[in-house]
Amino acid sequence: MASEAGSSNVRAVERALQILGSFDEKHPERGVSEIAQAVGLHKATTHRIVTTLVSYGYLQRADDGQRYRLGMALASLGFLVLRRTDVRREAMPIMTELASRLDETCDLSVYNRGEAYFVEVVQGSRALTIAAAVGRSLPLHATAGGKVLLAHLAEQEAEGVLEAPLVAHTHRTITRPVELRKQLELVRAQGFAIDDEELELGVRAVSAPVRDRDGNVVAALSVTCPISRLPLDKVSAVAAEARHAADSISRRLGWQG
Repeated sequence: MASEAGSSNVRAVERALQILGSFDEKHPERGVSEIAQAVGLHKATTHRIVTTLVSYGYLQRADDGQRYRLGMALASLGFLVLRRTDVRREAMPIMTELASRLDETCDLSVYNRGEAYFVEVVQGSRALTIAAAVGRSLPLHATAGGKVLLAHLAEQEAEGVLEAPLVAHTHRTITRPVELRKQLELVRAQGFAIDDEELELGVRAVSAPVRDRDGNVVAALSVTCPISRLPLDKVSAVAAEARHAADSISRRLGWQG
């Protein structure tokens, strides 16, 4: 019985992949009947799988409400793959130099499904360093890198984050959407973001945006320190270092700004 169930699950995955694969440049939108014909499945089976794919964001309804197109979840996965290769490769030598010069932890994060996802971390040599690890995800609203990413998201996606409950990780976490929106405006204006003990007490961070050749923000470069080594009167200087390093990575990605 377990083998039969496993086989059935594999077939369901294969069918879902076939359905996703039926969309291309010539067929960016399809109705259920058209999808069923394209992949050779019964219409009822196709409808069930399409409904599941919609619920997970891999498909979305077209404007007419009757047809479907590929969803943003696929775009998110695709961008994550690209960012983890090109951005990480180009960022590594600059991050290594920055971490060595400041002797502090530097990390590179990208947006992934409502969180800031670490794709690279370079530690300083001090005995006391901030714990960070590749593959870790942190909340957008409570981190410097997360605020950079959130400030440059498409409006609809950013509003989805802002309208969800904003968890208080410390008493300094911004949990009111109206207040967070104001800070995101400041992030865009000044070119960097600050985490002032908002995720963890005793820890302060600054972050700057990394852009691709088209000027889109694809990652955030952050410097994270104990507050004893990053007092408020030094934030501007460290932020300038982070911005310079982020701009250097951006130019390696083809940005001309």
